[in-house]
Amino acid sequence: MGHSFLTRARLLGSGMAAAALLTLAVSTSVISPAMAQDSTPADSASPLAADCNVDEAVASAPTVYTLNSEESTASYVAQEELASIGANEVVGTTNAIIGSILVDENGVPLECSNFAVDMRTLVTDESKRDNFLRENTLESETFPFATFVVSSIEGLEDGLVEGETMNAQLTGDLTLHGVTRPATWEAELTLADGTITGTANTTFVIADYEMEKPIVGPVTSIDDEIELRVEITAAS
Repeated sequence: MGHSFLTRARLLGSGMAAAALLTLAVSTSVISPAMAQDSTPADSASPLAADCNVDEAVASAPTVYTLNSEESTASYVAQEELASIGANEVVGTTNAIIGSILVDENGVPLECSNFAVDMRTLVTDESKRDNFLRENTLESETFPFATFVVSSIEGLEDGLVEGETMNAQLTGDLTLHGVTRPATWEAELTLADGTITGTANTTFVIADYEMEKPIVGPVTSIDDEIELRVEITAAS
């Protein structure tokens, strides 16, 4: 199938944080993952697929659905063990995600679509955990953005159908903590009245992205595998 799902990422927060990021916008009012990557060290891995030029893809796409960050979220889900308590599920969430879904003349989503998330804005129900995660695991001041760039899609070869929820697999490059690896997301998309809503999920292994597990305080262990989730609303 052609290009799909979220693209052109500039991470939006809220209030002054959002305003600061807005000053980075290009003429299309969004910043590409390539530009987001410029905020990371020069030796960080590129978040873009080798054969993907996001700016050109957006400029040439017949239709672009722009993600509404106020109605979209990115989250991680981790399973941990706490001393004297036992198993516990941790969910960290942010609205600092932006992107677009590129679609051709037949409603088929296109490759080079992508999204980016500002990792500095993830929050759980415990601020001490969040601070440790940012400073020691994600090192988010050094690697502020996580990005995903779509290289292939399965399940939407005939295009999105108005009013119908459709399943797809999105494969591409996931860049996290300055490391880029292939990832496949299980996605569910619905087109209705000029708006696409949807969810996508994938998992990754902490060590694969050269991160240390955030084991601190009452945390005695954390599962190797972390789930990532995005929920999006995007309008043309």
